[in-house]
Amino acid sequence: MHLLLVEDDERLARALTRLLEEDRHIVEHAPDGQTGLELATAMDGLDAVILDIGLPDMSGLEVARRIRKAGIDVSILMLTARDTVNDRVLGLDAGADDYVVKPFAYQEIAARLRALGRRAEPGPRRAEPKLAAGAIVLDEAARRVTVNGRTVDLSPREFSLLEALLRHAGRVLSRDQLLDHAWPFSVAVTPNAVDAYVHYLRTKLGEAGAQIETVRGVGYRLDATPGGARTGDDVTADAAAADG
Repeated sequence: MHLLLVEDDERLARALTRLLEEDRHIVEHAPDGQTGLELATAMDGLDAVILDIGLPDMSGLEVARRIRKAGIDVSILMLTARDTVNDRVLGLDAGADDYVVKPFAYQEIAARLRALGRRAEPGPRRAEPKLAAGAIVLDEAARRVTVNGRTVDLSPREFSLLEALLRHAGRVLSRDQLLDHAWPFSVAVTPNAVDAYVHYLRTKLGEAGAQIETVRGVGYRLDATPGGARTGDDVTADAAAADG
């Protein structure tokens, strides 16, 4: 799932982000309500918001109300230290879909996210489990990638890298971000591995591999704009540089 975590406790946010990413979620973090509201409004393809009530600038209840007022149809999981019936009712009335009381076990967060995902599947947010950019189409449910209708056989690691790039098309992802998405935390691996797998991915995608741009000194970006892909020569030069 693509998640937005709105939490001002830096230590908790770090720990929760690590655990969520270990479960293969993509996580954006906002340290306050205003930033969280701006990200929730601006981001496409967001599956759920994990929202703390006790934020420094505005209540999480107000953030939830504004998200709903803006017409954003995203699941909201509220985090709070308050455990009265009235508090839970306030959160649900503000637009939350579910409620977790602090302190909590991570397993409860994971289970509630799974439940929110199941609820969302029949609706419009999950009706089309495909990511597409130019000639590339990735079917998440079928674990299948096609280029101009032709099936491309990718390894699980290559599939995960392409999924991250497509989900954030147009945005630069660092090597560390790609590592976090495609490699389990228990596996020892260096950022150079990302360069090698991007090279493999470009090769398998053929001409469409030109959509994966190298942003030197930072990471990679998938260009989804019509006609925005670079030439094969540019991609070959970047791949050679990445390999070493």
